[in-house]
Amino acid sequence: MDDRPIGVFDSGFGGLTVARALIDLLPAEQLIYLGDTARYPYGDKPADEVRSFSVEIGHWLVARGAKMIVAACNTASAVALDQLRREMDVPVVGVIQPGVRAGLSATRSGRIGVIGTVGTVASGTYQDAFAAGGPGVSLRCAACPGFVEFVERGDTYSDQVLVLAERLLSPLRTARVDTLVLACTHYPFLARTIGEVMGRDVVLVSPAEETAFEVRSLLAETGLARQAPPDTPGHRWYSSGDSEMFAKLGRHLFGDDLGSVSAVRWDAIGEEAVWPASSQAASDSPVPRVPVGSWAT
Repeated sequence: MDDRPIGVFDSGFGGLTVARALIDLLPAEQLIYLGDTARYPYGDKPADEVRSFSVEIGHWLVARGAKMIVAACNTASAVALDQLRREMDVPVVGVIQPGVRAGLSATRSGRIGVIGTVGTVASGTYQDAFAAGGPGVSLRCAACPGFVEFVERGDTYSDQVLVLAERLLSPLRTARVDTLVLACTHYPFLARTIGEVMGRDVVLVSPAEETAFEVRSLLAETGLARQAPPDTPGHRWYSSGDSEMFAKLGRHLFGDDLGSVSAVRWDAIGEEAVWPASSQAASDSPVPRVPVGSWAT
């Protein structure tokens, strides 16, 4: 039995899809979630920069008691997972292998599409994973720049989103895929739009639920599972950007289970500060800075 929380991070709101799956499947567990909205999106950033952000956040989560880290971001999982596993002294779970397993289980024809950020698609990680796990699969990948930005603005179903989706998803419709893996944790928030464009015969696969099952198995294998739920929900929510906006938009996307949000600020000299949670009762005064200069960046 281990009462420490599970650490979850993403470049912004997308990882909330994974957080929701974890809360639903593992109600006894507590989460500490960081949306790195000050530095989003990760998908168009150099791989080395994403690795630096991911390792920095990994150390931040462990310093706050995380017993496991879930990289709830496909770009981070694609380029930083190996380094996270080398540098963290807790188990680290990504979202790519769960997404591949779910895609292979769902396809009927073997024609599978993958949509993700530029960084995820360019990394080749999904291509390699499907080649290793699904011989005979016909895979078509497409980057979807702009999707993340719409979600981060709370625009998940509008004429503008629909026009963009029709353009970006056209090659996948031409390829007649029967399964589409949403290889960015932001994209499930666009499922209505994507489903309209792709048609009802195409199965949309989100890695979130399969990732939650992997976390459950790993908790059991390592003896890290919490045996009983806390008396009151103890999930902690953080944003490196505007915490009030994160709380407002996060509740719109996630629901009222998303409580107050505290602000985290990274600075150029390897320090961060945590401001009080965004709520009517929160003070405007920041808490003292916590030095983290020894963390890998």
